[in-house]
Amino acid sequence: MPSVVGLLEQHELAARRRVDGLREEADRIQAELAVAEQEWSEWTIARERVGAVLSAPGSDSAGVVTEVLTAGSPATDTP
Repeated sequence: MPSVVGLLEQHELAARRRVDGLREEADRIQAELAVAEQEWSEWTIARERVGAVLSAPGSDSAGVVTEVLTAGSPATDTP
């Protein structure tokens, strides 16, 4: 028959392993979250900069947008 202390040690070990596993998962998720937040920030900055350029006084917004949208298009790459 196992001792009470032995049973407690088994439960303690199982609990510690669970905590270790959850900590590893949390660390992985935190790292993934940091990457996702950085990407989000970069897209936000890009959108804000494009908005600033397009709304600048005297800018030809329509011409800029047309150039951006058609750049690299097969129809515009003809000699």
